[in-house]
Amino acid sequence: MCMLPLVLSLTAGACHAQQVNLDEVKPAIVTEPVKYDTDDPAIWINKADPAKSLIIGTDKDADGALYVFDLQGKIVADKVVRGLKRPNNVDLAYGLMLNGKPTDIAIATERITHKLRIFSVPDMKPVDNGGIEMFVGENGYEYRDLMGISIYTTKDGRMYAMVGRKNGPKTGGYIWQYLLQDDGTGNVKASLVRKFGEYSGKKEIESIAVDNELGYVYYSDEQVGVRQYYADPEKGDKELSIFGTNGFKVDHEGISIYKTGDTTGYILVSDQGANRFQVFSREGTKANPFEHKLVKIVPVAARESDGSDVVNVSLNETFKHGLFVVMSTDKTFHYYRWEDIAGKQLKIK
Repeated sequence: MCMLPLVLSLTAGACHAQQVNLDEVKPAIVTEPVKYDTDDPAIWINKADPAKSLIIGTDKDADGALYVFDLQGKIVADKVVRGLKRPNNVDLAYGLMLNGKPTDIAIATERITHKLRIFSVPDMKPVDNGGIEMFVGENGYEYRDLMGISIYTTKDGRMYAMVGRKNGPKTGGYIWQYLLQDDGTGNVKASLVRKFGEYSGKKEIESIAVDNELGYVYYSDEQVGVRQYYADPEKGDKELSIFGTNGFKVDHEGISIYKTGDTTGYILVSDQGANRFQVFSREGTKANPFEHKLVKIVPVAARESDGSDVVNVSLNETFKHGLFVVMSTDKTFHYYRWEDIAGKQLKIK
């Protein structure tokens, strides 16, 4: 098998003789290890003091936890949430109105209990009345075993949870979308608004990512590709595109979106079996606004990465142009400087 570097230009059936050895990118920081099994991170930006931003990551076990790390990779012990029942994925959103106040929240999928767990950030206090049951009424095998989570925030401030599971129907309905609101007591309630999403049936769907500004949701149909839909339920359930359908070694996993402008940037997708990320254009082409071209392949030191997250703001002297956080199977998360991921081929905001 031939691997062409960076911007790929594949011609019919052949691989050119000249090849470049792509050295894996090393992290600037590796976190302290969790107890069991890292799976998915989310980055919370402290808008008052970006240097005090936090990384929240899942420790996937029946005796699991949400770990909280500082930008030096140290565990912030008094913020760690323990006793969770196999927390799988986690996402963050800013400014959900609770008790009349805008509240930043972290949402994790708790697989064994079939519940969403929601915590205010940065204090990591529960605001979910012990958890919100998902996929109520489903009885197929693993149809209620929660996996992926991503939050869509509209321009007018409405907030939705896009929730996935270990198994589900092939023709529409694998992903369920819930409106998040205050239940009247300062806790979060979730109201089902739609079911959507095609599924190949080959493996599972875990990673989900939302582009709030452009209004799209993406998810990895493992061993098939990345599927794209409108995030706004009023725009319908038609699949807009599927990309990354070849060149992946085993599974399509974590999806992260680095934005260089209002409509430009990159979609980074974990090529798990190859210990690398394939980078696609956020914007489409003139001929097709939903055609996301492969622009670079980035091998990383993180092993068999499931989840990832990225931000494009300056946080501190180490992460001046953004931070890319990647799960690794050695029970850690790796912090990469965006400029190290970008190299000479990708833009820096």
